[in-house]
Amino acid sequence: MRPKQTLFLGLILLVPVLAFLFLKSFGTNRYALPTYLPDHVDSTLVGGMWQRDTVFHRLRNYSFPSQTGRVVGQKDLKGGLYVTSFFYTACPQDCAQRNSQLTRVQEKFRFEPRVRLISYTVNPTQDSVAVLERYAERYGAIAGKWFFLTGDKNQLNRLLTEEYRLPAPVGEAPSIQHSQQLFLVDRNHRVRGIYDGTKAREIDRLITEISVLLYTYDHNDEPRA
Repeated sequence: MRPKQTLFLGLILLVPVLAFLFLKSFGTNRYALPTYLPDHVDSTLVGGMWQRDTVFHRLRNYSFPSQTGRVVGQKDLKGGLYVTSFFYTACPQDCAQRNSQLTRVQEKFRFEPRVRLISYTVNPTQDSVAVLERYAERYGAIAGKWFFLTGDKNQLNRLLTEEYRLPAPVGEAPSIQHSQQLFLVDRNHRVRGIYDGTKAREIDRLITEISVLLYTYDHNDEPRA
């Protein structure tokens, strides 16, 4: 066999070997979601050396009446993840944009029971359970999938400012400061993503990152608290 033919044959045989080594080395790499809202930094002594580790905020449990009258809290969302948003029914265009985008998320994960949507009103004085029921129907909210919650003004304000760390209220219209941001909360009650709910590309990213979290749960790569 000629030297050129031998070299060519050797290269052909080498390609699958290189492909196998590449996949073996890099095929297990996965996209890891960041964690938001740091609380403090801990120092741990490991092997005689101090290592610094950031401790991230875990959302405390709050329970509020939903559009069906059912009281919903974190215990009802156990084992899954959810997307949090803030709105009020008399809100101008931006709330409608966010809710329209959230219908995409609901439809994408319609048959995935671990994914839910939680929308808190920031104007509980006006947004009663009956008002929220009609509002939820407008966006085709699926019962048990997408919850619109109302309740005590002070408790809602603490939720927004202390748990999600949104700006404190300014003025009285609406009664609590609302936000166009959406928050992805994992099964350990930590914020793993923050998105602009009025932008389609941000919702695409949200859908992708929900899928990433579900993948890690399915493959036991995301430890439980």
